[in-house]
Amino acid sequence: MTPANPRILPYGEAALGEAAALIRRGESVAVPTETVYGLAADATDSVAVSGIYAAKGRPSFNPLIVHVADMAMAETIARFDDEARALAARFWPGPLTMVLPLAADAPVASLVTAGLPTVALRMPDHRAMQGLIRASGRPLAAPSANASGGISPTRAAHVAASLAGRIPLVIDDGATTDGIESTIVDPATRQILRPGPITAEQLPGYGAGATPGAITAPGQLASHYAPSKPVRLDVTGADADEWLIGFGAIAGDDTLSASGDLREAAARLFDALHRGDASDRPRIAIAPVPTEGLGRAIRDRLARAAHPRS
Repeated sequence: MTPANPRILPYGEAALGEAAALIRRGESVAVPTETVYGLAADATDSVAVSGIYAAKGRPSFNPLIVHVADMAMAETIARFDDEARALAARFWPGPLTMVLPLAADAPVASLVTAGLPTVALRMPDHRAMQGLIRASGRPLAAPSANASGGISPTRAAHVAASLAGRIPLVIDDGATTDGIESTIVDPATRQILRPGPITAEQLPGYGAGATPGAITAPGQLASHYAPSKPVRLDVTGADADEWLIGFGAIAGDDTLSASGDLREAAARLFDALHRGDASDRPRIAIAPVPTEGLGRAIRDRLARAAHPRS
C-alpha cells in the first residue's frame, strides 16, 4: 500500500539502494535530474510504466522520455545516424532529448513510446538519476514528477505535495539547476520539438517544428505545466487580485530574475509558479520575458501554463 506521503530521503548510497530495489520491483520513485524532478520506473516493464501513467494521471497517447546511463545502453534502444551521434557527442550527458527510430528488438515497453515507431531518449547529467540508472541496471522512463498538466517540480517538496499517496519515495538532492525540461529535437528532420536549456542558437540548422495537434514527443500538449489559477502573461502592472511574478525592472511579489538573467529565470520559473499558486490571490500575472535564447523555452512553458484547460 502506498503511504499517504512519500518518504523523502537525502541523496546518497542508502537512498539509491532503496530506490533501485523499488524500481526492480516495478514501482515508481521520484528522482532529481538537472532539469526537473522525474518520476522514474523501469522502461522495459509495461506494468511499471503503466504505474507512471496512473500516478500522474497522464494520457496514454503522451509518450515518455527514456533515460540512459551511457551510449552502450542508448544503442540497445534507438538507432543513431551521423547527425544523432554528433548531437550526442556534443550535448550528452545533458538536457537534450532526441526522438530517434526504435532499434530492432528494443527492450522498452510499447507504452513508453505511445505506440510510435520512435523513442525519446536522453542521457542525464545529474548524479542522482545517473546513480539510479546504474544501481537499478535499467533504462528509466521518467516524465516530470507531478500530476499531469500541473506545474513541474524543481524541489522534493513540490513532488511530495503533487503526488502524495501515489508514490513511495522521493530522492532529495536539492533544487534542480536548469529548472525547465530538456530540449527535444528530431535529428532526422532537424526540428526542435520542444525548446529547453539547449537553445536554438546552439542548434544551427534546426527550426521549430511539430505538426499542430500531433503528439510526437513529450511536452506538446497545449495546456501543460499549469497552476490551478488563471495565468496572464506580459503584464507590466498587475491588478489587485493578481500575484505578479516579475522579471528585470518589473519587481512584483516575486521575481524570476531581478537582473534579467534568463538562466536564473529558467531555474526559478516553476518554483515561482508554485509560490504564486499557493498565494492568497486568485490569479497569477507574469512580466514580459524576452524571446531570444533561453527566453524561448521560458515563454513556451508560460504559454502552456496560461492555456485554458480543456
